[in-house]
Amino acid sequence: MPLRAIAYASEAVASLSAERLRGLVNDAVAFNEAADITGVLLFDGHRFLQYLEGPQQGVDAAWRRILDSSSHHSVVELNRGRIGRRQFSHWRMGWLQVEHTALGRVALSDWTGFVRSTASGIPTSALDRLQLLTAPLLRADQGGPMMQAAPAGGSGS
Repeated sequence: MPLRAIAYASEAVASLSAERLRGLVNDAVAFNEAADITGVLLFDGHRFLQYLEGPQQGVDAAWRRILDSSSHHSVVELNRGRIGRRQFSHWRMGWLQVEHTALGRVALSDWTGFVRSTASGIPTSALDRLQLLTAPLLRADQGGPMMQAAPAGGSGS
């Protein structure tokens, strides 16, 4: 079955509390498990960036939920397409609280084709930067749905 991916950025609503964010992530983990979706969510306290991957039907269903969510607005699709393999097979919905500059670097990187650049060894594609950002947070159990990077202002677990 061909795999698909989608990446988007959005603005969080001003009233989004840490408790509501944890609830959203927990709901996403349960939904993603049922839909065979994996991926990662970045949050800088104001903006989201999310990358999802899985079967077409699951990605489409997740995208509809994302568009219908009242926790954010100004959703911008960065890319959507077919992928050869999963990049985040270890996370149903990993999430990281990051600094706004880190989220901005990933958002403004090249999302074309969801490819990783391997020639120079320097992270230039969006997936390179996303992998680089998440790599230190892989836990030994590989199964935890929530991680936290250096807090940008709040608790992530």
